[in-house]
Amino acid sequence: MQNPTPSPRPNPPNQNPNGLKPTLVNIGWLVVWFLVMTFTLTRMPPRSEQVPYSEFLTQVESGQVAAVRVSERRIEYRLKPADDAVLEGETADPSVSVTTPLPADPDLPRLLRSHAVEITAVPVSNWVGGLWSLLFPLLMLWFLWGAFSNRIQEGPAALSVGKSKARIYSQTEHRVTFDDVAGVDEAKAELQEIVGFLKESKRYTRLGAKIPKGVLLVGPPGTGKTLLARAIAGEAGVPFFSMSASEFIEMFVGVGASRVRNLFEQAKKQAPCIVFIDELDALGKSRTPNTPFAGNDEREQTLNQLLAEMDGFEPNAGVILLAATNRPEVLDPALLRAGRFDRRVVVDRPDRQGREAILNVHAKSVHLADDVALSKLAARTPGFAGADLANLVNEAALLAARKNRAAVMMADFNEAIERMLTGLEKKSRILNDLEKRTVAYHEAGHAIIGSLMPGAGKVEKISIVPRGVGALGYTLQLPEDDRFLMMEDEIRGRLMILLGGRAAEELTFDRVSTGASDDIQKATDLAERCITLYGMSKTLGPVAVERTQAQFLEGLTQPRRPISPHLSETIDREIKDLIDQAYQMALEILLRNQTVLEHIAQNLLDAESLEGETLKTLLSNIRPPTELQSWLNPGHQRLRVSHV
Repeated sequence: MQNPTPSPRPNPPNQNPNGLKPTLVNIGWLVVWFLVMTFTLTRMPPRSEQVPYSEFLTQVESGQVAAVRVSERRIEYRLKPADDAVLEGETADPSVSVTTPLPADPDLPRLLRSHAVEITAVPVSNWVGGLWSLLFPLLMLWFLWGAFSNRIQEGPAALSVGKSKARIYSQTEHRVTFDDVAGVDEAKAELQEIVGFLKESKRYTRLGAKIPKGVLLVGPPGTGKTLLARAIAGEAGVPFFSMSASEFIEMFVGVGASRVRNLFEQAKKQAPCIVFIDELDALGKSRTPNTPFAGNDEREQTLNQLLAEMDGFEPNAGVILLAATNRPEVLDPALLRAGRFDRRVVVDRPDRQGREAILNVHAKSVHLADDVALSKLAARTPGFAGADLANLVNEAALLAARKNRAAVMMADFNEAIERMLTGLEKKSRILNDLEKRTVAYHEAGHAIIGSLMPGAGKVEKISIVPRGVGALGYTLQLPEDDRFLMMEDEIRGRLMILLGGRAAEELTFDRVSTGASDDIQKATDLAERCITLYGMSKTLGPVAVERTQAQFLEGLTQPRRPISPHLSETIDREIKDLIDQAYQMALEILLRNQTVLEHIAQNLLDAESLEGETLKTLLSNIRPPTELQSWLNPGHQRLRVSHV
């Protein structure tokens, strides 16, 4: 969705549009008028006597003319002095006679030379160009001096480096409302109160209620936090200031604080309005660094100014501060205290019904075929955020357009899901026979064990077509329901699924390959979390060694707590024992179902992919070992407390 067009703001009253004071403008125009009059008076020709051209020729022929000045339109000349004037020492008649207009006479130069008349030619003059060349530098200096002096009087915050870079959006065009936001019903209900205050503030103020100064939207990336903020402005019909927190920070200390002041000054002038700061963690990180000399003066000054501004305006002034972040655990406690960001709204990933509602919103502009069932797509996309679902619809439409279809079919959506989860097909990557057989048995091992594990979901498809960067094959296994907790037996089953590919290689070829490196990495990480974070160890018990991870960003881990070498050795031994047991159980399952493993691998080598009823029939013949359930649910020895 395109951003709305910024609305032009009118100039403040009693202010000149060019930014200069009226007194300064009047003085400038007086200076210009004085220069023009002076130039005109100095360039005016002297008054002289006009004579006919015939009389001028007679005077030349009689030897009375001493000198002439020939210009474009007339001739100026001086006569020789009379005889008595010669005796007194005069050289020429000082009076000037003029002939006008100048006739076209080609014999005039020869006549003047024959009578020894001094001839002077006057160049063509352009008094307008001369006036402009004189006044242009003066005018430029005047305007520059006036603009600079006016900005100096306004203070350093008016300079462009200290001005806020906030973008102001009007809601007249491309208006975003709550109808454009789906899948976050709880968050919309919380924010309806903000809209109600901006529309009908008297309904709240008459009871003495105060609107929250700040609302913090927290959640994973792509869940619609920015879209929610714009929907609030669209519903209330007020100006919307949008700025990223990173735009406050500059190299020079003090610039960020100046931009914060300028942003709130603009917001107060246009109240009621909404100020939205995206990615607040770039500005509001905690000011208590873990290591010495890790401070940032510019960021801390900007944060201090933001805290001061939030304390400086009244709760009912009509300025609502919204902020969004996906790392609330790193924010400074001063930002989160009551009186600043009073309300924290969680914008989490949508559930199944929310995903279906989001798909309905994005599918309005797409031509869908009759076989498309958005409810089935919502069930197949657990964990997808709003941005992921929008990308899914767009990818399916692109695939349908590539195949010149009249509408987007369900097959296009299924292929789009595979592309988003596993990457693009690499048909140009040719595998030799040994590599193909290894990949086929590897994926068959994943599928066999995955079909037996609790909470793992249904095995949808097996393929040995290379995809993505390094995947030579994949097993698509989608959960049937949204899951928010993982039981211990599900974690152990997940370990067996990850190690099933390597177990199938060892069982079939009596050797292993490098294809299981990513599976081993994931299995080791999961086993480590099981022991150090989830407390699922008989030896260690419910003890958390790892610190709390990021709430909404995957892959960001905190350093481990200080532990003794003995405890570290115990943790490593527990992790290894858990992985070894899962691997041995995976080998036992595949050994018991070796015939099914051979059938699935051979079908993969022939067809390159298996799905639907064919795959379901092959997996229906699997027999689980009797000791599987006892390993998945080991049962912890409970501590008995005896009273003395």
